[in-house]
Amino acid sequence: MAVIFIFFLVSILSSTIGSICGIGGGVIIKPVLDATGIMDVSSISFLSGCTVLAMSVISVFKNIRAGSAKLNVRIATSLAIGAAAGGIAGKSMFEALKASVGNDNAVGLTQAVVLIIITVGTLIYTVFKKHIRTREYSQIWLCAAIGILLGIMSSFLGIGGGPINLVVLAWFFSMSTKEAALSSLYIIMFSQITSLLQTCATGSIPDIQISYLIVMVIGGVAGGMIGSRINKKIDEDNVNRLFIVLMIVIICINIYNAVKFGTLL
Repeated sequence: MAVIFIFFLVSILSSTIGSICGIGGGVIIKPVLDATGIMDVSSISFLSGCTVLAMSVISVFKNIRAGSAKLNVRIATSLAIGAAAGGIAGKSMFEALKASVGNDNAVGLTQAVVLIIITVGTLIYTVFKKHIRTREYSQIWLCAAIGILLGIMSSFLGIGGGPINLVVLAWFFSMSTKEAALSSLYIIMFSQITSLLQTCATGSIPDIQISYLIVMVIGGVAGGMIGSRINKKIDEDNVNRLFIVLMIVIICINIYNAVKFGTLL
């Protein structure tokens, strides 16, 4: 019972924050559950992906309906289609790494180190973004190529998109914080749908208790609804502050995970 409560608490809090900031929530769920050691990294990645999918569907629908931010459908859809293709590649990369090393701790260490690098880079960009000149590309082929890279990282790391989406959307397309958050969730939704379909088609669903999945999906839906309401009420400066604090916390958790997995090898 205590484990189920932990799963629900992590999923609803992560999904709420993820919905507000547009990072999906998986970048919080994955390292936090890794740190608990409750189950193996494959099962956590699957649960994280399902939770993020539920949250992103609810968040995108509610944000568009509320009109809290605009969505450039042409650019966002091109990125999303690319991310869906990248999600397939990322999932294959994850399975290949797992098969080649044959050690969940080595996979967890790899994911933790990559997340540290990505999160530190995102934090640096966010802190100094007012001094960084952005671009405003609109070519479909470039959007698709960028989407593929985002999808690969999302699926390989099991985070559903994460903070890197916001940096890419801000720098390449000059999107505001809230516009980037909505576009990020839109991309995450496509990539996670594709990743889940691929997992089901290849029969690589981890052996997990169905109660864990149900509880986390419920937490994802609830978090998406709560986060969408909060996002509508707060301004972009507060979203940025929350995002910066969150990045610092995630970096610390991933450093802990990297050390933990490293000592278990």
